[in-house]
Amino acid sequence: MEHKYKLSSSTWDEKEINAIQKVIDSGFYSMGQYVNEFEEKFSKYIGSKYSVMVNSGSSANLIGIASLFFTKKNNLRRGDEVIVPAVSWSTTYSPLQQYGLKLKFVDIDLNTLNYDLDQLESAISDKTRLIVAVNLLGNPNDFNRINKLIHSRNIILFEDNCESLGAEFKNEKAGTFGKIGTFSSFFSHHISTMEGGLISTDDEEIYNILLSIRAHGWTRNLPNNNLIHKKSSNEFYEQFRFILPGYNVRPLEMSGAIGLEQLIKLPEFIKNRRNNATFFSQKFKNNDIVMIQKEIGKSSWFGFSLIIKDATKYNRDLLIKILNKEGIETRPIVTGNFLKNPVIKYYNYEVHNNVDNSEYLDNNGFFVGNHHYPMKEQIDYLYSVINSIK
Repeated sequence: MEHKYKLSSSTWDEKEINAIQKVIDSGFYSMGQYVNEFEEKFSKYIGSKYSVMVNSGSSANLIGIASLFFTKKNNLRRGDEVIVPAVSWSTTYSPLQQYGLKLKFVDIDLNTLNYDLDQLESAISDKTRLIVAVNLLGNPNDFNRINKLIHSRNIILFEDNCESLGAEFKNEKAGTFGKIGTFSSFFSHHISTMEGGLISTDDEEIYNILLSIRAHGWTRNLPNNNLIHKKSSNEFYEQFRFILPGYNVRPLEMSGAIGLEQLIKLPEFIKNRRNNATFFSQKFKNNDIVMIQKEIGKSSWFGFSLIIKDATKYNRDLLIKILNKEGIETRPIVTGNFLKNPVIKYYNYEVHNNVDNSEYLDNNGFFVGNHHYPMKEQIDYLYSVINSIK
């Protein structure tokens, strides 16, 4: 079937192909100068001191969480309580389970799709050591309110910004409000290195830890003057010196080269996404059938969520069948209510109060794509199809 409205599309042209060819011509494919340059320019774009590129946004979450266990002071420990929203991607949660943390699920706001901040406030306890703030579908959280909630408490803020590159709150880029921010550059995201992700931080110790655990836990990639290991002058010895339990989640050099080209295009991509969102919001703001996401700050609009207003009158599954028949691609809003996934049996968790909004979203929500190019025609078509439903 021809899709008249796609979920995702390629942001590549000859510049990315030429970037790949440069790496092929060099004969050096593993992480190198292009990855380093991309990390530096990415940090400058988002306004952080340090960025570390990895092979996916999921890996960014994994070693981002891992790094918090290896700091010299105030580090996380197994059994610590971490607050998470009930709607996010699976690998927001997986590293928390793998490192033995106890998850406390908190409901979302049905308008913003981020935390219900009143529920978040009441969920914070003396046991809370970490809050994971997920900026869902391009929409940043209200970090003024969140920072007030954790002010003077011994709580770390971790920002999963994998869906929200380019979003802003109070003129600062999302992904820079927590001790750590994570990003994804998968195919369908704001920039695409096909597979890829980044972790950003202003904390030099965490940066050094990330450099080590990204590649086996060794010392090879650490600067001489680092905060976690005194390097010897014996290069033979230091090439294979292991200090932390690490992974191999390094990116390819091609990913760095592609990322440099994508970063140049990113401002135009975000501009077009926001223009599309303005048109989408004008069309659907008072729609009788669906409600749309309410913007906090300046969203980078990963996609357009639609949640049925009257579940007794309109059936979500029937609506999706009609949209698919008309060539409009759809998908669930991230994972829906994550608690309904069978994998939850492996987690140590509790649910704070209830997750009624997340459940409603799970049963009645879906989203459609937003793209890096103007798409008024597609949005008009979507609007006409939905409004034709009786």
